[in-house]
Amino acid sequence: MTSATTFKYVDYLWDDAHAASLGDDQVALFLYRSNILGADLRITNYGGGNTSCKTIEKDPLTGKDVEVMWVKGSGGDIGTLTRQGIAGLYVDRLRDLKKVYRGLEDEDRMVGLFQHCIYDLDSRAPSIDTPLHGLLPFKHIDHLHPDALIAVAAAKDSEQVTKEIWGDTMGWVPWQRPGFDLGLQLERCLAENPGIRGIVLGSHGLFTWGDTSYESYMNSLEVIEMASEYIEKKVAAQGDKVFGGQRVESLVPDARKAQAAKLMPLLRGLTSSEKRQVGTFQDTDVVLQFTNSYDIDRLAPMGTSCPDHFLRTKIQPLVLDLAPDEDLSDRDAILSKLKDAFADYRAGYHKYYNDHKRDNSPAVRDPNPVIILYPGVGLFSFAKNKQTSRVASEFYINAINVMRGAEAITEYTALPRQEAFDIEYWLLEEAKLQRMPAEQTLSRKVALVTGAGGGIGKAIADKLAAEGAVVVLSDINEEALKEANATYKRDQSTYAVCDVTSADSIEKAFDAAALEFGGVDIVVHSAGLAISKPLEDHTEKDWDILQNVLVKGQFMLAQASASIMRDQGTGGDFISIASKNGLVSGPNNVGYGTAKAAQQHMSRLLAAELGKDHIKVNTVNPDGVIIGSKIWEGKWAEGRAKAYGITVEELPAHYAKRNLLNEIIRPDDIADGVFACVGILTKTTGNIINVDGGMATAFVR
Repeated sequence: MTSATTFKYVDYLWDDAHAASLGDDQVALFLYRSNILGADLRITNYGGGNTSCKTIEKDPLTGKDVEVMWVKGSGGDIGTLTRQGIAGLYVDRLRDLKKVYRGLEDEDRMVGLFQHCIYDLDSRAPSIDTPLHGLLPFKHIDHLHPDALIAVAAAKDSEQVTKEIWGDTMGWVPWQRPGFDLGLQLERCLAENPGIRGIVLGSHGLFTWGDTSYESYMNSLEVIEMASEYIEKKVAAQGDKVFGGQRVESLVPDARKAQAAKLMPLLRGLTSSEKRQVGTFQDTDVVLQFTNSYDIDRLAPMGTSCPDHFLRTKIQPLVLDLAPDEDLSDRDAILSKLKDAFADYRAGYHKYYNDHKRDNSPAVRDPNPVIILYPGVGLFSFAKNKQTSRVASEFYINAINVMRGAEAITEYTALPRQEAFDIEYWLLEEAKLQRMPAEQTLSRKVALVTGAGGGIGKAIADKLAAEGAVVVLSDINEEALKEANATYKRDQSTYAVCDVTSADSIEKAFDAAALEFGGVDIVVHSAGLAISKPLEDHTEKDWDILQNVLVKGQFMLAQASASIMRDQGTGGDFISIASKNGLVSGPNNVGYGTAKAAQQHMSRLLAAELGKDHIKVNTVNPDGVIIGSKIWEGKWAEGRAKAYGITVEELPAHYAKRNLLNEIIRPDDIADGVFACVGILTKTTGNIINVDGGMATAFVR
């Protein structure tokens, strides 16, 4: 058997010590194999493929030994698969379903009958691929979607190519929509070709197996390695004629990203015509080789082959007719050009739907593109959240690899449009979509929070993320930002160092937001500082820094926010974190109080001006946020304590006693105020929300 060191095109990740620690627990070994297979995107992408094992268990009713198949359940991901994500079914009952199967028109009913085969009552819902595993006799089975194998499966003369690579050791079955009939075809293929090590599924993927988890793992890797080596030799023989050669020259990396950052908000707005979308940008060598090629005009409209690909990427991408260095400064002209391209794409998608729909097809879905290709710049993907858009981009990169390999072998072939439609609008797929949990209040929204390295800003970012938003943390302190960003899950956040007194720094932060997520919907100006001094001690330097950070910073953030939100055309929210001190006259507070008052009135002015763009502007006024607030770490606390004739240690109790509710105010309370503005009060603008426990002197009216 091949040694680990000989693999060049896949990662050998099997750890003998870890496997030994699992003993003879075949389910644990199957889960371990699944996770390491799913860790390599060349083997299968997120949510793609499925794996299984069969064990002998005691029937809880008869006490007799029965064979049970453990298989990845519906909607799972093998790379992160756990015991909770699998289904356990009686093998004999599953095979008995052959007696009641009535043909291709019976596929949907069969899925319901899988429930009658359940052994483990804690099972995940069995997937459509369950019989493909159950009708084969092997103890451990892998169904994978490696780029190299799909390239073989999608190549013209795929069956002949399979023979050329593996001889008589691999079976081949033609394209068939996943379901019970495909399971019967695999069973028949094995019967006609005893001793084979796997089966290539035309236009789809790969089945491999073994008597042990390790043997199945090694068999999968070896088969994929052989296909990959075969393809790479074919590609190498093409030289610089891969995809017909390069027609467009890429911009340099920094220029690509700058162009993408300026374009993404416009694209995001157009893809959000029905529901707001979150974006991803990719400009890898693989992407650019395809987008820049002569063959993109021929291959892109053909669509993808593997069902897992086009279910996430739509049947085909939108290719932009823009020069790589197109001048994007005339936003109206560029938007007009993009609107025409999107109108054509939507019309094409509606035609695809109308030409292929069945009497019982679900209603047409969002007709906007998921994948947008920009020659010389890269690939954009848009979906309901960051993870989904990132995964869509990864799947399309897989599709590019498939086209590259198939074209090098013979010629790429896509699924017939009717077959593709019947999978995209399969009633079972629609039922899966309908079972998805309801989206959170701030799902699909991007929030940029200044001062988010800690304190109130971090609490606000936490709250917005908890309610479904993706967040861009900005702060002048990069170390604090890195630490804060590390507290979020993947695809939930990014960070950008930002000095709010610098227009250039603000622009870079918004560019980072656009590149990572496609744009911005919520901007919270929480960056700040506080200086408490008597008039005679207050310096011009003190005055300038307060005005620059609090007032000028808010002004420039508002300009940048309005610009990007207008590009998107979907409205937005701008929140100023001001202070009770902007409303109440207190001692030793002339610089800070004046700046906060300026913030408050600027917000009202912005609300009046930006309302026509459906951009809401509101203010949240904290007071007495001592615990967890950054401004109390410096001399501000000493200044306020001196003003009130008490010690710093007495400040929390002093502030709590002076409000009407006698409550200590915390950063989380301010975050709740922000969420009220952006997530609940959808028709409120120009307002001030005091989060101070009730200070009668700060009542707005």
